[in-house]
Amino acid sequence: MLTDKPRRGYWCECWTEDLTADETRPALRASFDAYSAAQADRWIAVALRTLSPALDADASQDAWTWLYDGRVATRKALIRAEPCEVSVTQTNTRITWTIRPALFLPLAHRQDGELPACAHAFKPHTAD
Repeated sequence: MLTDKPRRGYWCECWTEDLTADETRPALRASFDAYSAAQADRWIAVALRTLSPALDADASQDAWTWLYDGRVATRKALIRAEPCEVSVTQTNTRITWTIRPALFLPLAHRQDGELPACAHAFKPHTAD
């Protein structure tokens, strides 16, 4: 959907952090632009459902607790335009999903397969 006006949505990120390292910073693993609260929390829900079979018992319990109880609170907070965070810890790794309200500017769409209009003005250099 192309538009010339900014569009409200949510910027979602997934970070991992090694809890045994003193100097290591969290690493960004994925990002996602969502255009509704439902789409934003669904991104986390899909990830947690996918990961839960590989998690230890405590981390899996944390994941399912959010899926059953915390997801509603997350959705309500997003509708109020409040940032949210969901974390699970597996052994020495913390996985954190963040969601922040965002205003998306009409620049270039990440999923768009079309080249920008200026690309068609390019004339290849030919050998003389």
